[in-house]
Formats: sequence, C-alpha cells, structure tokens
Amino acid sequence: MFGLTPYRRHGVQRRPGDIFDLEGVFENFFHDHFWPAFYTGGQMRVDIKENDKEYVVEAELPGVKKDEINVELNEDRLTIAVERKEETNEEKENYIRKERRYGSMVRSFYVPNILNDQVSAKFENGVLSIVLPKREPGKNKGNRIEIK
Repeated sequence: MFGLTPYRRHGVQRRPGDIFDLEGVFENFFHDHFWPAFYTGGQMRVDIKENDKEYVVEAELPGVKKDEINVELNEDRLTIAVERKEETNEEKENYIRKERRYGSMVRSFYVPNILNDQVSAKFENGVLSIVLPKREPGKNKGNRIEIK
C-alpha cells in the first residue's frame, strides 16, 4: 500500500527550471541522457512473442558486439547476459589519461517446454533474435546457445 501513497521526497515542490533548486539540478544530472543507460544500470528492452509453434524473443542491444552477449537456456529459463568493458588510453605531451568503464545487464525469462536442440539465435543491427521452438511437456536439459 505504501507504493500508492503520494510522497514528496524534498518537501516543498519547486517549479521546473528553478535556478535556486541546486539539489534538483544535481539529482537530475544523473538521470539525464548525459550518462548512457548501459552504465547506469539500465535494462535492455525485450519483446517476447508466442504462437502455436514457438516463442520469439527480441532484445534491443545497440552498440553491443556479438562477443559481449551470452545466451543460455537452462531448466526452462532463458538468460540473456551482456558484459562490456571499455578502456581508453590517451597520451599527449603534458598529460596521460586512462579511463575504464564496465557495465553488465542480465534478463531472465521462464519459457516452458522448449526443444533445446532446435533453439536458434541471431544478432543483427543491434537486435538479438532468439527462436525457441515448443515441445510437449516433459524433461529437458540445459545447454548454451550459439549466436550467429
């Protein structure tokens, strides 16, 4: 019930753009588009479609390379994981700059009764597409899915 109760975090509400609201300026800075969602804990956008024969999962992963993606199906749970590491080295006459960034995202979905040996995945133009053919209910084992 607490999630439905209105709450003002900072007491008195100020007008948007108020130049004296320095606390709001700093708070909004980190929610701005200045920081990519990948490095601030954002999640990948995923669409899941189902028909009589299969599930189709499409995940938007712009700027991600194929070798940074890991897809696994284990005990009816599909897991999509992305891990990025970025390092910048810059040396000029009077200074040396070295920066590192790290980010990861993981999404898991319950997809029952899948034919594990017929699952396919394709990564093209920043979209990961996974086709999961359905089977009759019963026992199934986990396996790693290769991305084409």
